[in-house]
Amino acid sequence: MERAELARVLRVAAQNLASPDGEGDLPVVVCERDPVRFMQVFAAAAAGTGPVFLADPSWGTAERATLDQVARSQISNLKSQMQRAWLAVPTGGSSGSIRFARHDQDTIAAAVGGFTRHFSVERVNAVGLLPLHHVSGLMAWMRCALTGGEYRPWSWDDLLSGQRPALEPGDWFLSLVPTQLQRLLGSTAAVDWLRRFRVISVGGGPVWAELANAAAEARLPVSLGYGLTETMAMVAAQRPEEFATGDRSAGRAMPHAGITINAEGAVSITGDSIFRGYWPEENRARSFVTSDVGSLDVSGRLQLLGRRDAVIITGGKKVQPEEVEAALRATGLFPDVVVIGIADREWGEAVVACHPAGAAVDAARVSGLLAALAPYKRPKRYVAVSEWPRNGQGKVNRAALRAAVADKR
Repeated sequence: MERAELARVLRVAAQNLASPDGEGDLPVVVCERDPVRFMQVFAAAAAGTGPVFLADPSWGTAERATLDQVARSQISNLKSQMQRAWLAVPTGGSSGSIRFARHDQDTIAAAVGGFTRHFSVERVNAVGLLPLHHVSGLMAWMRCALTGGEYRPWSWDDLLSGQRPALEPGDWFLSLVPTQLQRLLGSTAAVDWLRRFRVISVGGGPVWAELANAAAEARLPVSLGYGLTETMAMVAAQRPEEFATGDRSAGRAMPHAGITINAEGAVSITGDSIFRGYWPEENRARSFVTSDVGSLDVSGRLQLLGRRDAVIITGGKKVQPEEVEAALRATGLFPDVVVIGIADREWGEAVVACHPAGAAVDAARVSGLLAALAPYKRPKRYVAVSEWPRNGQGKVNRAALRAAVADKR
């Protein structure tokens, strides 16, 4: 597929409302909160020849400064940059720093092809709840556009208020983050609506056991999976029938990807949807070693164990935050919880559990419920955070949490 062909398809998907003349050679920043407007601007930008940067409308001064530095400083070198890997998708915001992964029509097409083959569908229809500047929201639209399906953007607030789109006959797909699934499970009407989907992909963060079991009991067609901005979204996924029978892995590699575990335990991915490097560098390799730690069982199912860059080293011992978070959620005492490491003179790093303000936490009671955790893994402190910092994708900004905890010391 050529870039011009992708632009033509996207114009049709955006209801032919985009500019027919493209955006020329200069960088285009697509920073639109309204999904219809995003699709129009993106389709017009794709019809040009310059690079296209996606931006989160909620970014602050620091993120916008990074975008400006990366995008505008490359104008003098555009001729060498514009022909390949023209799409720059932001990644890394939840860790406090932003980079832009380079993609193009070929990585998009590879990811769409792998998705349709994995789920055995020719045409994808989707309700879009996730922001289009994020790779998971963007790819929900791309799957529909490239397969001739219907993409229906929908407001999360409208959905919560009971306004739900009717689903015509066909294979409908939905992508949710775990906290969204948790909210919807509290409504009988919402659960009835969710059962009409062919697949509900749940990702963007760990799915704790109680949430997964509740979704299975509600007979929802959930698919747990794994993907990154660098891989143009999912490279591993379950099929709903696997989830229904108790599988809680991230599924098997999809047809367009290969997954291995290297000697350090890191998840390594190969395939044609792999990004071309972080802007402005360009890397044509079709392999990527992630920061995620995992394992593969004898059936090839991926088990995610945590992140190498999130490991807390306390008293010389390693703690995976996800393990502690799962144990804390299992107590039923936390509406939400994130575990971070904070510098500590005695321990090197102290394990600290952050939770939204308003939830009364009895540390002694919680400690008594964590008998299954080794003592060194149990939080040393519990910190209430008044403003719970989530982005539009539902991911918690851990850097903001660390700053909030530092302010409370």
